[in-house]
Amino acid sequence: MSLDPIKMAGKLMKAVQYNAYGGGPDGLQHVEVPVPTPNKDEVLLRVEAASLNPFDWKVQKGMLRPFLPSKFPHIPASDVAGEVIEVGPGAKNFKVGDKIVAMTNPRNGGGLAEFAVTKESLTVARPPGVSAANVVGLPVAGLTAHQALTQSAGIKLDGSDKKANILITAASGGVGHYAVQLAKLGNAHVTATCGARNIDLVKRLGADEVLDYKTPDGAALRSPSGRKYDAVIHCATGIPWSTFEPNLSPSGKVIDITPSPSSLITFALKKLTFSKKQLVPLILFPKGENLLYLVNLVKEGKLKTVIDSKYPLGKAEGAWAKSIDGHATGKIIVEP
Repeated sequence: MSLDPIKMAGKLMKAVQYNAYGGGPDGLQHVEVPVPTPNKDEVLLRVEAASLNPFDWKVQKGMLRPFLPSKFPHIPASDVAGEVIEVGPGAKNFKVGDKIVAMTNPRNGGGLAEFAVTKESLTVARPPGVSAANVVGLPVAGLTAHQALTQSAGIKLDGSDKKANILITAASGGVGHYAVQLAKLGNAHVTATCGARNIDLVKRLGADEVLDYKTPDGAALRSPSGRKYDAVIHCATGIPWSTFEPNLSPSGKVIDITPSPSSLITFALKKLTFSKKQLVPLILFPKGENLLYLVNLVKEGKLKTVIDSKYPLGKAEGAWAKSIDGHATGKIIVEP
């Protein structure tokens, strides 16, 4: 396929889409659709890697209806990395041939395809020698970990603040494994939970204490050294407030990256009763400057992406099923 930008209009590309809510992996269809055209302040990239997040299959399941997706058929995935092959009107930071990592508009998705368009404001340069697969997990999972630690928990990642005690649940997952590494950059003492098979991995990522979540102490979230947590980056599901509460410092916060209706009720009740211990739901507000910060950490060797598995676009159903299963270690990558 020619990559001449003038000749891309009207060309077809391979993509994976779904036409309705529900269906899981079986609801995905392999299609050929027109290559998208970059609009104002957008770039068109040839996708070298896309990364899946639980958000993607939750949208398919209908958990965010009627807001998402914006329309059917929908090509899922927002994390993309690749090479710019066309720039839209007004786009001035990138040129044809630039290697980039970006986040597409979650309403429109578009990542599970050979080509995708991204807003320039959520597109950053990929340094030479850094592969697409090593940065493509950063836009959603990396930015979620960064926002949870810096904004919600108030951790300074340059390590200039007093040492905080942080608990990270599901620490071997997509967000969790980035959160462990970023929290250590912020000079925190990190307690982490994960499955038994990933304990050594999470220790290598920098965690000071690691609990098997299936043991009594792990289920109770008890710090082996008896610490109370100033903040919990809660990346797991199904843990009630009553389990967190006794483990928190007097003004400890639980930052819930996947807030459920019950956690939103807890959040409201804690606010109403002026409790110093808080549950804070996290909604990601992605910023290009923070994505650039994370990409630079990867370049400097201070942040790494653990890759659970790679799938070709033609076997995207396998990647989708793996994500739904919920036991991926690090990131699931799809490569066209």
